[in-house]
Amino acid sequence: MAIVNDEQVIKVLQQYNPWWRTPLAIKEESKPQKRLAYYEALNTLMHKSIRRFAILSGMRRVGKTTILYQIIDHLIDDGINPRNILYTSFDNPILKLVNVEKVLSIYESMYPIEGTKYIFFDEVQYTDNWELWMKVIYDIRKDIRLIATGSASPILEKGSADSGTGRWSVLKIPTMSFYEYCRLLDLESPVLPENFHLSELNRMSLAQLGDLMNKFNPLQNHFNRYLMIGGFPELVLSDDDAYAQRMLREDVVDKVIKRGVLTLFNIRSPLLMEKLFLYLCMNSTEIFNATTAAKELENTSIATIDSYIHALEMSNLIYLAKPMNVGSKGALKGKPKIIIADAAIRNAVLMIDDVLSDESELGTMVETTVYKHIASFYQGTTASIGYFRKAKDNQKEVDVVVELPRQKILCEVKYRNNSHIAATDAIVELCQDGKSKVTSAFLITKRLDDFGITKHETKVPILRVPAIAFLYLLGKAEAERRGTTK
Repeated sequence: MAIVNDEQVIKVLQQYNPWWRTPLAIKEESKPQKRLAYYEALNTLMHKSIRRFAILSGMRRVGKTTILYQIIDHLIDDGINPRNILYTSFDNPILKLVNVEKVLSIYESMYPIEGTKYIFFDEVQYTDNWELWMKVIYDIRKDIRLIATGSASPILEKGSADSGTGRWSVLKIPTMSFYEYCRLLDLESPVLPENFHLSELNRMSLAQLGDLMNKFNPLQNHFNRYLMIGGFPELVLSDDDAYAQRMLREDVVDKVIKRGVLTLFNIRSPLLMEKLFLYLCMNSTEIFNATTAAKELENTSIATIDSYIHALEMSNLIYLAKPMNVGSKGALKGKPKIIIADAAIRNAVLMIDDVLSDESELGTMVETTVYKHIASFYQGTTASIGYFRKAKDNQKEVDVVVELPRQKILCEVKYRNNSHIAATDAIVELCQDGKSKVTSAFLITKRLDDFGITKHETKVPILRVPAIAFLYLLGKAEAERRGTTK
């Protein structure tokens, strides 16, 4: 006898799809503010000449489910019969006990449905053999268009590589950029030239740069809040920042680690996983040594630490920045930096009082945020992203290195009142080294009046850019590339 019967599944589907009875019910779930990924997902779903499923991948609370509801709202407004739209979440305890085929079969038995069906599967990784069923649906059911979401990106990407080639695309959704944050709150945007890019800053005079930086003054308090709250849409819209940070700690971190990661990756020691994540938060942006971590965390094995790190990366909670060679000097090899996926997660876990007045903590927060923005901007490209550290002089480092076929970009974060760097700093030496093939270099500063070319005589100029401007412009350029700016 089946553990779950059809009547139970029907009740769940009816609860998830109130628009079958009352089309306007979707308005209660949808929100007017839209993330960049909404437009990408909608374009994939509705493309006229290329039929392709989409999988939205990102950590808890980045807005994946909201994007599904917004697309459903769009479809109903566009005249699609609400009964041709199915939303379901496989995180539901009843639906975890049935497979994709069963859910689809029961749905199609409920109502007479003609024409294209629009299927939305939330947290699809919780159902067995999801990628095989999606392959069958794509190949056999030409009347179905589908979007799924999931929180464990490499599990989804592996399924995509195994079964989804030419059938679906994985769209990664990081936490919001600072530009998206400003859009979400409908803040008055700095008036900028159309299609303005960071590369154009080098061609501006000091007076022009000064005028540009002054335009970011009204956003300064919002930038500080963004560092504290992070890029989680629901929390950004909250009017209680202390409560938002508590929710971030409880809902994003605790639930993801204690439930999602443990379930999906067969973690044997939940307590060790919690301790490891706390350890990573305490040492974020620092070189990670698995041997040292293993000794400090209950003398566990290095293999266990490596497997837990892999699970955290797969769950979109951390980035692994790998060392990269730049120039003729020897570079450190083999040891990654661990970077928490959003600075606000680290703040929520460590609960540091008055973090905005701690220059060292602020530096870590901004370096984390810069790395996240760069990783998001170059997502889907051929870019390699990591960091540089000299093998024989571990004090000489460049925080972020981006390598493309015709570009090599260096980015050093000095988020402090005095951003001066010595002529012996790694970024200066590399910009002077003819063999480095560096094409541009940025020094990310704190104050809005701290901008312009540094005084070092280098072959490639090093441009000081205040963090608030750098991150806003990078986020805006990403939105323009995707065709989703206002």
